[in-house]
Amino acid sequence: MLIGCPKEIKNQEYRIGITPAAAREAVHHGHSVIIEKNGGSGAGFTDADYIAAGAEIVDTAEEIFARAEMVVKVKEPQANERAQLREGQILFTYLHLAADRAQTEDLLKSGVTAIAYETVTDRAGALPLLAPMSEVAGRLAPQMGAWTLQKANGGRGVLMGGVPGVEPARVAVIGGGVVGTHAAKIAAGMGAEVTVLDMSLPRMRYLDDVFGGVFNTRYSSKGNLAELVAEADMVIGAVLIPGAAAPKLVSREMLSTMKPGAALVDVAIDQGGCFETSRATTHDDPIYEVDGIMHYCVANMPGAVARTATLALGNTTMPFMLALADKGWKAACEADEHLLRGLNTHKGQLTYAAVGVALEMDVLSPKLALKM
Repeated sequence: MLIGCPKEIKNQEYRIGITPAAAREAVHHGHSVIIEKNGGSGAGFTDADYIAAGAEIVDTAEEIFARAEMVVKVKEPQANERAQLREGQILFTYLHLAADRAQTEDLLKSGVTAIAYETVTDRAGALPLLAPMSEVAGRLAPQMGAWTLQKANGGRGVLMGGVPGVEPARVAVIGGGVVGTHAAKIAAGMGAEVTVLDMSLPRMRYLDDVFGGVFNTRYSSKGNLAELVAEADMVIGAVLIPGAAAPKLVSREMLSTMKPGAALVDVAIDQGGCFETSRATTHDDPIYEVDGIMHYCVANMPGAVARTATLALGNTTMPFMLALADKGWKAACEADEHLLRGLNTHKGQLTYAAVGVALEMDVLSPKLALKM
């Protein structure tokens, strides 16, 4: 199979979908790999690295989309990229369709077979291709929140760890999954007083067993959430419903109870955000203010640490990419029900139920899509 990887074009997105190591593995499996010129430079990979791995360097993204049987990316295809996709082609990347009707309609129009990293599962029901970026985003969230809290950025002017005689920042983390756990670890490591809210008692028991004393846990009832939001200097939104739009847990009305200059960091923004007042921002212009509360809602947070994020993502996507290339998408998905759950569109049909619910669109069973 001819596998192509274009340079990412989203604002300050420096990751790349295929590492030189993944390119080498694909070539070893008998496939051809084409990489856009300077595509990996933002992550510290040179064209020479890819050539040494057996890949071909091409000058333009247009050539990638025209020639490749499978396009491997990091972020969702932008409008001009979607216009180049075609039926019979595989797209393997993050999509987050539930919060993006325009992208969904364009993918359906193109007829492309789109497999989303964020809906591929594993035997434990986890999301293995989302996990590494969730780890990165979770660890970044307190850093970005601490920057947002600085007075020069409109924040409260509170130092995360305080100093002797001055209390530290109070941080509430909504969601105790991968993002929330990593966010809580880093925030606590910075010296903040941290509380994680979650609705799963088994998950809270796990967090207490593993991290007891490092941070606190509270059941995520409406009352507890309202109390902690009002007390917090920083609130990190770390909730996820696989493939679906994020629930709006912090309303605009709740902002009036918060401390002026408090920071909201919405890691769920790719799925629409978990704060009512959230809207996607970029690394160029990452924060904005609503009712005196500072919002950090960058939709590609891991792009800020492109090398770490690219290596982490490449380690997890490589086996799935090779399965799709070695067997073809149908045989690969027939052999692996967890990979089949990644199928979001095929031949103009939407194939992921949660996206259909979010966008009020008809959905075809992915098992039926295998027969098309």
